[in-house]
Amino acid sequence: MIASILIIGISAVLLVYWFRYTCLLVLQTQTSEGYVKQMVAANRLSFVSVRQALSADSDVALDPLRRALENDYRILTFLLNHAAGVGSASIEDRMLLLDYKMMRLWYQLTRHVFPPQARKAVVEMAGIVGYFANHLGEHLAVQSSRS
Repeated sequence: MIASILIIGISAVLLVYWFRYTCLLVLQTQTSEGYVKQMVAANRLSFVSVRQALSADSDVALDPLRRALENDYRILTFLLNHAAGVGSASIEDRMLLLDYKMMRLWYQLTRHVFPPQARKAVVEMAGIVGYFANHLGEHLAVQSSRS
């Protein structure tokens, strides 16, 4: 009984480690951000300014930045779900969507108790939103070049 619980616990920890490592690897190996400026301008996204605010000031208020990211996330997921030619989400996209939700929860849990961890969660959320903005921009560029 104890051995089974120990194996299940270790397996769960390894699964979470693998998931986090894979998500961070996908975000780090993003090929280019050539479409980010176009997507930001076309959809009034604010994740670029959130990134700049986080890198410039260590005492910046995180709640307004998180709300801005939430708005960007809502816009981009709507566009990804309803844009013609985008198709179904890849496994990486689905993992990053889940990771965004996990970082949102982690932010809620740590924002008062451990602000540096909350800040890291907001930084990762901004990276995920940036990934999806670039991803959508690539698909729209491919779609327009086919027309």
